[in-house]
Amino acid sequence: MAIIVNLDAVLHDRRMTLTELADRIGIALANLSILKTGKARAIRFSTLEAICEALECQPGDLLEFSPEGEP
Repeated sequence: MAIIVNLDAVLHDRRMTLTELADRIGIALANLSILKTGKARAIRFSTLEAICEALECQPGDLLEFSPEGEP
């Protein structure tokens, strides 16, 4: 996939668990887990906004573009 999700790294930097984030933003843990593992095919802007607000970060901190084939 050309879009890399860095949610795990941002959570680690903020010393927050995925469960805590899910509780703060009111999203199912399973849905956040899909996003964290890079298996999500889309994300709503409202979800991205809620994550950024809870983690005090920018969308670019969470998402990164990588050409196909590069890690």
